[in-house]
Amino acid sequence: MLIIWGLRVFYRTIGQGVFHCRRCGGDRQYRLRRGRRCFTLFFIPVIPLNKVSEHIQCLTCKTRYHTNALALPTAEQMQAALPAGMRAAASAMLRAGDRGSLLARRQAIEAITGAGAQDYGEATLDSDLALPPEYIAPALNQVGGQLAVQAREWFLAEVARIGMADGPLSDLERQAAQAVAIDLGMTQAQAYGVISMTERAAASD
Repeated sequence: MLIIWGLRVFYRTIGQGVFHCRRCGGDRQYRLRRGRRCFTLFFIPVIPLNKVSEHIQCLTCKTRYHTNALALPTAEQMQAALPAGMRAAASAMLRAGDRGSLLARRQAIEAITGAGAQDYGEATLDSDLALPPEYIAPALNQVGGQLAVQAREWFLAEVARIGMADGPLSDLERQAAQAVAIDLGMTQAQAYGVISMTERAAASD
């Protein structure tokens, strides 16, 4: 009697969601799969052996990726990151200065709506200012990881202009701008250069 035996990896789906597929070039549905090597008899799994590494598979193009591909932001997340980051930075600057200043608040709202939050207004700004400051760094870390160097400089200049809307930057406002820069992933030298250039530009207007 001929006995056919061997080893084979069998996969099962343990999760699903949306990720950015590099091959498709956009957001796609994926399934998270976990494999286990089994001893087979007549091609039927009989004895489960060791687990093998997990992977994700794009349901559109069927390409498989290591699970670290899930760390890449989706297009939807990237689109939401800029206004969220600007909201966090603006509230940080207003806390460091006069949060009741009409000029500074107007500048903050203009910066946030310009970043993509079209329906942002006074009531939403008050809600942001009531949030604990712990939410600021994660929002800035996320948007900073997606912005090019020039875009980070533009972002920081917008934040500095909020502080300067009602006068020169105070020491606390300057510290807030530098803290925003660090959370964006900028060096102290870069931050100093952007803040200084923004101040000089405001003084010459």
